[in-house]
Amino acid sequence: MVIRIFVLLAILTETLAGPCTPNKADVILVFCYPKTIITKIPECPYGWEVHQLALGGVCYNGIHEAGYYQFIIPDLSPKNKSYCGTQSEYKPPIYHFFSHIVSNDSTVIVKSQPVNYSFSCTYHSTYLVNQAAFDQRVATVHVKNGSMGSFESQLSLNFYTNAKFSTKKEAPFVLETSEIGSDLFAGVEAKGLSIRFKVVLNSCWATPSADFMYPMQWQLIGKGCPTDETVLVHENGKDHRATFQFNAFRFQNVPKLSKVWLHCETFICDSEKFSCPVVSQSSTSHQKAAQLASII
Repeated sequence: MVIRIFVLLAILTETLAGPCTPNKADVILVFCYPKTIITKIPECPYGWEVHQLALGGVCYNGIHEAGYYQFIIPDLSPKNKSYCGTQSEYKPPIYHFFSHIVSNDSTVIVKSQPVNYSFSCTYHSTYLVNQAAFDQRVATVHVKNGSMGSFESQLSLNFYTNAKFSTKKEAPFVLETSEIGSDLFAGVEAKGLSIRFKVVLNSCWATPSADFMYPMQWQLIGKGCPTDETVLVHENGKDHRATFQFNAFRFQNVPKLSKVWLHCETFICDSEKFSCPVVSQSSTSHQKAAQLASII
């Protein structure tokens, strides 16, 4: 008997609550993260309840969130249709992801104005990361971009203690004279990206200045391949991290610029749309013995 009373009270409460108060504000908030897209619209848009709205016309996964209906695309890499109707395209150098939130008007009659909120996120595919190999801490590039939302991603150029690339080497670090010509291990890592995106090194070069366009340069990697005999590319285009090694050196005749800066142009490749270049090789076509052996 007690259970029946509780059920009756629940039904009565729901009936008295009635439909939500229509909100006619045409507002949409889009949060574009490296792996997730979150969209919010004002609650009760034109009288529609959250359970009547579908993300991409497929997923009824909206929730109430502080005066808004919130919809989440949990992963840009689709698993079990987690895309919820999200589409994507690539127009170099930008990746575009777009979807919509639409009202369910499949009933016999519709008493509320149909709604269709379209939104998109844009992601740059190419970035430049810089790092002072011997004299400054790790540099992180923080990128924001998007026409209707914003994209936040962190790429870092790191150094490692050995070819296992499991332990990072604190930068800056000092090379003794006797260490010129020793192996250095470096890599560009993208944190928090969806697994569909792979890091590809287009080119890496060194300068004696923080300016990546400094006229004195030494090319290490070009078009994804080593351009120096001491360079060995371990991974490139295979995962969220691309790694390589090269011999330590110093530039000649620049006494006021004893630092060596490393720069890498990085491409974020969508492995679901493209065959990402997977490179692992060394070079024997370029010589720099004179520069490597020279010590200021």
